[in-house]
Amino acid sequence: MKIEFYKYHGTGNDFIIIDNRILQWKPEHQQVALFCDRHFGIGSDGLMLLSEMKGFDFGMTYFNSDGNESTMCGNGGRCLTAFARLLGIINTNAYFYATDGAHEAIILNEFNHQTQIRLKMKDVVVEEPTCGYFFIDTGSPHTIIFSNNVNRLDIIKKARKIRYDTCFAEEGTNVNFVEIKNDHLFVRSYERGVEDETLSCGTGITASALAAAVKHPDNPGFYNIKTRGGDLKVSFRQKKNIFSDIWLEGPAEMVFKGVIEI
Repeated sequence: MKIEFYKYHGTGNDFIIIDNRILQWKPEHQQVALFCDRHFGIGSDGLMLLSEMKGFDFGMTYFNSDGNESTMCGNGGRCLTAFARLLGIINTNAYFYATDGAHEAIILNEFNHQTQIRLKMKDVVVEEPTCGYFFIDTGSPHTIIFSNNVNRLDIIKKARKIRYDTCFAEEGTNVNFVEIKNDHLFVRSYERGVEDETLSCGTGITASALAAAVKHPDNPGFYNIKTRGGDLKVSFRQKKNIFSDIWLEGPAEMVFKGVIEI
């Protein structure tokens, strides 16, 4: 069986994307893991299937690189929106369904293979810290740690201790290290299911911005954020610890397409 795939990335967070509307492929765990393997497969942080969904422009199914189906992916949502635009499914506005519910997306501009997209995230209530850390679910669970000199930290060692901590139950947590700069946040993210640092994590970036907003309620209603993979922006409406109208803005870029045989 031959499968056509597309490779996309959103600020360095890279994905294999497959149009599953006709194919209706139900991948096995080991197939996804092999596809995502950077030595023996195509290589990516995750794999997404675009499918038909009644009442929506399309449905989004996301798998981590370990082969397990996972929760919402913000960078992935932008990339899947760009892919839907490439397929002619949408024009400049999208309404799609993911594991955490319905999402809107707006294509702001396109240049060559790069598309700038705003993605609406679910409303969030930031609860009291868990085990001393902000623990925020923005479609995926994230622990937020504020620190200085984040670029110099050995985040893998620190994150793995927290990722498997009993505070966060069997599902575990993604872990984000955040440094508050004068005019932006700098964020590095460790993702469960990848079990490593990724160059960027959309839901983690969003959670980091909301945690920073709780710490600094005099914020302007948005944060510019730098990651090792590029720049993003998170805007929101805030009423103390309650957030609505949350938008994640950043690029989605097609890298290449190909065919793989299984």
